[in-house]
Parts: sequence; structure tokens; C-alpha cells
Amino acid sequence: MRLLLIEDDVSLCKSLTVDLERAGFAVDMANDGEQGEYLGMTECYDIVILDLGLPKLPGLDVLKQWRRANNNVPVIVLTARDAWHEKVDGFKAGADDYLGKPFHIQELLARIQALIKRLSGQNRQKLSTCGVELNEDQQTLMLDNLHSVELTDVEFRLLRYFMLHQGKVISKTELTEHIYSCDHDPDSNVIEVYINRLRRKLSKDMITTRRGQGYVFGKPS
Repeated sequence: MRLLLIEDDVSLCKSLTVDLERAGFAVDMANDGEQGEYLGMTECYDIVILDLGLPKLPGLDVLKQWRRANNNVPVIVLTARDAWHEKVDGFKAGADDYLGKPFHIQELLARIQALIKRLSGQNRQKLSTCGVELNEDQQTLMLDNLHSVELTDVEFRLLRYFMLHQGKVISKTELTEHIYSCDHDPDSNVIEVYINRLRRKLSKDMITTRRGQGYVFGKPS
């Protein structure tokens, strides 16, 4: 999953990026509102973490501009702990959730995971479909409740995206856009390499290829 972090505190931004990447997210950073607004309009993100107190363009204006342009990317806003009015303004502008500063990284990760699952229709505590259960904390998968299988970071991001879009045709371009950050330029065949690795860990028919279209995750009917 690809995430945009818009935060003007450079030190906090760097530390959060490390934690988010460790949790299996491809992270792009912006340290002011103008850059953040541009990235949010021109790149594909699964979720945005948006601080409201930004230089050049306030976070609330960034959010309003996205929503006016029908950009419905999920957004968690960061606010001062006691600034209740910022929370209200954020929700009115189209925020999906908020988190008060200071916060613990585990709370942020829990809110991110809950929001992504809710918006994708996965309302269960654990991400599970087609006999595959994904442990997002340990970045492992379990097949039919029998045994746990370790995943590399890219395999984890790829499988999570497939499971959140089970049954849908997903192009190679879409997969690349959602599992890599914008400063990463993978080789043209790298997606096929990781899909073949996942097939060996799952089953060959769990991820099918639609020639000229992309891939579909799920057991064939």
C-alpha cells in the first residue's frame, strides 16, 4: 500500500517514515502544503496522513482542494491534542479520521489499518479472504488456518493490495503505483517476479493472469 505523509516537522516525518515502511507501506513525504497538495493530485495513494499546520498552504486548504476536485483519497488528519475545533473543521472538509498530537505510532498504524479495511469492505479484525489470512503485524500469511508463511516486504505489500481488491482485475501499472514510492523505479518485470513468488507460497491458481489486462486474486469458481 502506498501512503503520502504531509508533515512539516522534518524529524517527525523521518521517524514516522521509518516506522511506516517497517509496517509495510511505501511512503512518499512532503514538508509543506503546496508540495503535498500537488503529490496528492498527481500520484496514486491508498491513504494520506495530513498535518493541518503546514507552511505555504494549510492542511485544511489542501484537503478542501482535493475534495473539490473529487479526489476521495482516504485522509487521516493530525491535530493538536486539545484543538477540538480543528477536528470539526477537518471532518467538515472531508477528513476520514483524525489523530491528536502527540501520539503513539501503534495508534496511528491501527487507525490506518482500520480505515483501509473499512473503506474496502473488510470489516473484520484480520484481513482474510479465500482461505488466506494476513497478519499485518508480523507480515506473514496463514493458509486455511494450518501454517504460517513468512513474506518479504514487497510480497507483503503486494498480497495486501490483492486481498483488499479480491476478484478485481488489477493491471501491472496499478500494482506498481500502489506498492512502490515515487522515488523507486522498479524493473519492468519485477511485478511478475514477485507474483510468481506469491504463487509458490499460496497456490498457482490463487492469482490468475488476464492477458492484456492484469491479474485477479481469488480462487476460481
